[in-house]
Amino acid sequence: AAVLSHSSRSLLTLRTVQTLNKSFYSSQMAKRVAVVLAGCGVYDGSEIHEASAVLVHLSRGGATVQMFAPNVDQMHVVNHLKGEPSEEKRNVLVESARLARGNIQDLSKLSAKDHDAIIFPGGFGAAKNLCTWAVQGKDCSVNDEVKAVLQAFHSEGKPIGLCCISPVLAAKVLPGCEVTVGIEKDSKYPDTAGTADAINQLGCKHVSKGVGESHVDEKNKLVTTCAFMCDAPIHEIFDGIGSMVNMKNTGKH
Repeated sequence: AAVLSHSSRSLLTLRTVQTLNKSFYSSQMAKRVAVVLAGCGVYDGSEIHEASAVLVHLSRGGATVQMFAPNVDQMHVVNHLKGEPSEEKRNVLVESARLARGNIQDLSKLSAKDHDAIIFPGGFGAAKNLCTWAVQGKDCSVNDEVKAVLQAFHSEGKPIGLCCISPVLAAKVLPGCEVTVGIEKDSKYPDTAGTADAINQLGCKHVSKGVGESHVDEKNKLVTTCAFMCDAPIHEIFDGIGSMVNMKNTGKH
């Protein structure tokens, strides 16, 4: 069970969902999924490869996708060639439209009642534009609209998928939840330990999972995977995001 399979109203157990045949998988994946972007580019927006992987896996599963982003200024703009901030200003919604090929709406228009699940790709934009985790850590604030949609999907028992650094949004908004941002105390996951510690300090539970795995918090209908929190080949990132989207945990518990 995970983002799309949880949105089914059936009472199938996690074990049952994981052993369903492909014909059931194909017929049940036609869900309405909202994807929330945070700009365009790893250092100041949504991580492009993560966003694309989410969209490819959703498309393969037959989901109907609508993309959203908050209509606010980015925290700052980073020159991705130099890896340094620049003096210009950019809008999160306008930049996210690049990833969405123009087919995107203001986050204020997102209604949980019109969708079966929601997914947040990662990238520093999730920690800079959707919240202030990048500068304030566990003491950060979350964008009001982001907080509202997370609470709305949660209150309706609809699945929420988050990858890379975006699980910190759930840690701030949904007390006591369980998420993963990778494997702690592993050199392939250089930023996981500090983030995991902050998540635990918020009263949530960090669960170590490898890049090809996802963690399912059944109580809160959260599905998380670490993506580029791991120094891994891009195909492994892609497969891990597929684990999150397709509601299959491909690794050992």
